[in-house]
Amino acid sequence: QLQFVESGGGLVQPGGSLRLSCAASGFTLNYLHVGWFRQAPGKEREGVSCISWSSASINYAGSVKGRFTISRDNAKNTVYLQMNSLKPEDTAIYYCAAAHVFPLNNPCDPSRYNYWGQGTQVTVSS
Repeated sequence: QLQFVESGGGLVQPGGSLRLSCAASGFTLNYLHVGWFRQAPGKEREGVSCISWSSASINYAGSVKGRFTISRDNAKNTVYLQMNSLKPEDTAIYYCAAAHVFPLNNPCDPSRYNYWGQGTQVTVSS
């Protein structure tokens, strides 16, 4: 079956770091555009960072720019999100997703993505 499996979440203190991984199984990430999204309690799902299939185009939400880094290893069929200088407001469930077409006008619009993982919890608290 087609699956995205996120891992690497957990509890971290403010200022700490986490690296999230998203491993695809049952399909290849080749030629698919990938994004990381998050949803906090009572909030809508929002785009965090998106990357085109070739890594030629990368987009970050303003709230995470300079702190988070997205990358992908197509050979390993895996996408990563390195999160540094974490803040309490980063607390959310983080999801990875893939799209057939990279949405240039709004690259991290969740509605444009076709395949979704089940999410991994990230909690930033002292």
